Amino acid sequence: MIWLIVLLFVLILLRVPIAYGLAFVSIVGIFLTNSDLLINVPRNIFSGIDSFTLVAVPLFILAGEIMTKGGISKRLVDFSKMIVGPLPGGLAMVVILASMFFSALTGTAIAAAAAIGGMMIPAMTREGYDIRFSSSLVASAATIGPIIPPSIVLILYGVIASVSIGDLFIAGVIPGLLMGIGLMIYSYYVGKKNNYRSSDTRAPFKEILIGAKDALLALLMPVIIIGGIISGVFTATESGVIAVVYAIIIGMFVYKEITIKDLGPIMLETAKTTSAIVFLIGAASLFIWFLSFNQIPNQLIDILGPVADNPLLLLLIINVVLLISGTFIDTISAVSIFTPLFLPLILVAGIDPIHFGIIMAVNLTIGMVTPPLGVCLFVTASIAKIKVPQMFKYLIPQIAVLIIVLIVITYIPSLVLFPVELFN
Repeated sequence: MIWLIVLLFVLILLRVPIAYGLAFVSIVGIFLTNSDLLINVPRNIFSGIDSFTLVAVPLFILAGEIMTKGGISKRLVDFSKMIVGPLPGGLAMVVILASMFFSALTGTAIAAAAAIGGMMIPAMTREGYDIRFSSSLVASAATIGPIIPPSIVLILYGVIASVSIGDLFIAGVIPGLLMGIGLMIYSYYVGKKNNYRSSDTRAPFKEILIGAKDALLALLMPVIIIGGIISGVFTATESGVIAVVYAIIIGMFVYKEITIKDLGPIMLETAKTTSAIVFLIGAASLFIWFLSFNQIPNQLIDILGPVADNPLLLLLIINVVLLISGTFIDTISAVSIFTPLFLPLILVAGIDPIHFGIIMAVNLTIGMVTPPLGVCLFVTASIAKIKVPQMFKYLIPQIAVLIIVLIVITYIPSLVLFPVELFN
């Protein structure tokens, strides 16, 4: 039955939507195994989406949409500019810092690329930055979005792998910070080499305090979410409700950037995004049941043999597979496909599923800036009005920085797991 996995990847290469591919392969496999079991198809699809935890997905998407349209982007950029703007490569660092802040609000890479890129790419061009560098950097910095909590990707992994979403959120903080710090070091180097300096002088302390007040009102949201989860005041799912209420209060009554009329289109956009994700999860649930019923993960363990018992070698192979897959499969779809395939392998090898979830998330978000899929690249290329291949000169070292971070968190698991153990 492993040949059906090959068929799935053939369908993906033929541009068949991932959800349809998962459902088709599963139904064909069930039919060939025992056609009487087809009666279980609707039941398994429904059971996959009949989860209280999944309520967090539309809630965090809604909160992110409200915060994106609520004027938060400009305030985050302005605050970041006050902190690092005057340094060599200062505006590049502003991009990264603002993306890290924005990530803590929306949890999505595409939203960060669009919101930060729309403001910063023109600003960097006016300051003399190479547009190829600025557009590629915005895309790379946006990959931090699904790592720093809250994160839709980590929620989906937690549901599929049956692990604590709160623990995944805590575990994602240090890897997200490392990605940001790595890109900032590279930006400083490029800024020093090309004499990229902002004309802005360092802001007076009073102005920094005013900017901090504006920005921190928004940045309190992730603090409230993580703090509430750690303290046990509410669950990761319930934190989605807190995020929505807080986003409405900030966007409508504090910043006053959105009104009641704006909520209709925002909720419609949220419903569209959520429906696509839910359909994918239902198809993935059917796929997981098919894999388990036919013991395909056990067959993979038998094929890999000694590799399955060697954590270091297994993680190396998985990293390579995920990095390659991320170039042509979107992040959410890849989580749905690879979690049920790899989870039994990593458990046999004694790898912590929380650690593996972060490895998978970082791996697949790097795919958002690697062609041919590279959705963040297409977002920033359209803003900069250049072609994606023009970015490669600067993009390659940025991807190298992200891969170095990936290697570090893969083989030093304490960086990921220590905060979880500390708070637990």
